[in-house]
Order: sequence, then C-alpha cells, then structure tokens
Amino acid sequence: MTTFKRIQHQLRHIFIGLQQVIQYIAKAVTRIFAPTDDQYPGTGVQPFTGEPADKKQKY
Repeated sequence: MTTFKRIQHQLRHIFIGLQQVIQYIAKAVTRIFAPTDDQYPGTGVQPFTGEPADKKQKY
C-alpha cells in the first residue's frame, strides 16, 4: 500500500467514526424531544363521590 492510500484509508475510518458518533447523538436528541409514546390512560383528577363523615370519633 502506498502512503497516499494509507492516509486515505485512515481518513475514511475517521469520517465513518465521526458519522457514527453524530448519528448516535442525533438518535438520542430525537428520542428526547419526540412526542411521548406512552400508553397511559388519560384519567386525570377524579372528583370525590362519597359521603363525608359527620364527626370523627376517637376510640
């Protein structure tokens, strides 16, 4: 291998490594700022439907 081809080969590996790092970070940023994909029910605050106690007694 000539010196030029070695340098070209090393530069190619450096650029591929940089591209993989950028893709890794971009995927994380996309996941952080993407809409949630949770399947939780939208219950929210529930009103009280029972009867309040008249007096509290200590036993």
